[in-house]
Amino acid sequence: MGKVATGLSMSLDGFIAGPGDGPESPLGEGGERLFAWYSGGDTEYGLPGTELVFHVSQQSAEVFREAHAGMGAFVTGRRTFDITSGWGGNPPLGVPTFVVTHTVPEEWAYEGSPFRFVTDGVEDAVEKARAAAGDKDVAVGAASIAQQCIRAGILDEIHVDLVPVLLGDGVRLFE
Repeated sequence: MGKVATGLSMSLDGFIAGPGDGPESPLGEGGERLFAWYSGGDTEYGLPGTELVFHVSQQSAEVFREAHAGMGAFVTGRRTFDITSGWGGNPPLGVPTFVVTHTVPEEWAYEGSPFRFVTDGVEDAVEKARAAAGDKDVAVGAASIAQQCIRAGILDEIHVDLVPVLLGDGVRLFE
């Protein structure tokens, strides 16, 4: 059985998104600075399951390749799902994606939907993701979901890419 892990870019003052994040500004005010390093290198890396291409260092590309090759499922929250507009219908990383929510959005409640909505809480979502992932890892995205996993004792690893910027406000990983 694989690990349950989260990995996020974080400012020196502990924020993973700037203030005012939402569908119009997914990373919030100033939050794009947390990901400037995704375009500062000379090695192209395409995020599996998406059309996103990053330009990172060779070392970062190798770390991404290894991590993404080992991922078998992804767990995220409804807020992140909504902010990203459901990633345009393409689950990130190209793996089964479980969205923790109180209600299933009607437009996604159909047979063959690329997303699986879980209304019984984060522990149930992780259990279902582990089953789907088999021997591979389960990635956890979104601060709230990672925090819930920490409180439930089901998060095995936390990977933090510490970015030398100060945001002053926004969304924290650790409350």
